Amino acid sequence: IIGLGNYEHRIAIPVRDEIGTLAIAFNEMTAKIQGSDKLKNDYMVAYNRFVPQEFLKFLKKDSILDIRLGDQVQTEMTVLFSDIRSFTNLSETMTPKENFDFLNSYLERVGPVIRKHNGFIDKYIGDAIMALFPYEPEDSIRACVEMHKVIQIYNVKRIGHGYKPIKIGVGIHTGNLMLGTIGENQRMDGTVIADAVNLASRIEGLTKIYGASTIISERTFFGLSDPDRYHYRLLDNVQVKGKKEVISIFEILDGISEDILEKYINTKAEFEMGIFAYQSKDFKQSLENFKSVLIKNPSDVAAQKYIDRCKQAIEFGISESWDGVERLSSK
Repeated sequence: IIGLGNYEHRIAIPVRDEIGTLAIAFNEMTAKIQGSDKLKNDYMVAYNRFVPQEFLKFLKKDSILDIRLGDQVQTEMTVLFSDIRSFTNLSETMTPKENFDFLNSYLERVGPVIRKHNGFIDKYIGDAIMALFPYEPEDSIRACVEMHKVIQIYNVKRIGHGYKPIKIGVGIHTGNLMLGTIGENQRMDGTVIADAVNLASRIEGLTKIYGASTIISERTFFGLSDPDRYHYRLLDNVQVKGKKEVISIFEILDGISEDILEKYINTKAEFEMGIFAYQSKDFKQSLENFKSVLIKNPSDVAAQKYIDRCKQAIEFGISESWDGVERLSSK
């Protein structure tokens, strides 16, 4: 029984002779083995909090004990970056302890959502989260939509306690990446390295520029089995800082409050007509489209950006090499 791993089994001690003394020693040994086994399991559970089990799975390792420096695998995943809007300003109003309490309160709400939709958190970067979705791009969209909804519920509690509501921005991109271990023998870490990771981070940064809750790349968008199950709109063609590639970006509208969502839905056609006119160099028509959008939805930051661009083009003209791509010099 003990050989099969049943360390709770004990030998009955009928008499206090030599056999009984041996039985007592045997029982004590079994108790120590049981305690040692429990301690080992507790350690493994603790390690899994720092190294996601999914990380070990993709490296084809049974446990953290099998990890070696330089272990790596190449695979395609969807990368999600999120961060809290104006966190620096918010953190300056709090003590260090309040900062930690706030971040942990926020993360304990969004972390389970990511796992629920088949993702796992690769790392925390201050208030930012980097998560990986190894199966379908769809999982990342479902996760980010629910994250926004969870934040709305969280904000009700924050407001009730006299705190300001928060918003998050989410950037998503799908691509090939290397997942493995880096560092040196005394200190190593699991990480992912790829252009896809950098691009996902850049896309998250675009949410601030366009006033969007969620922006995804064309690679993620066209990887969705049915994009029409979501509310979305084409946002722009961009070349982010440090990248030569031009990509189309899409805004996912689901997850924002219903009253605001309705305004975006009602102006989607006109917004995308404005983009078509802009790309066709018909700046006057594009300007009229985006002015109409802004009248119906004054909170549309992207529409205002296009209005500014059209006015600039009408007043100063465009170069012969103009191709409608927004080239961004900041992250």
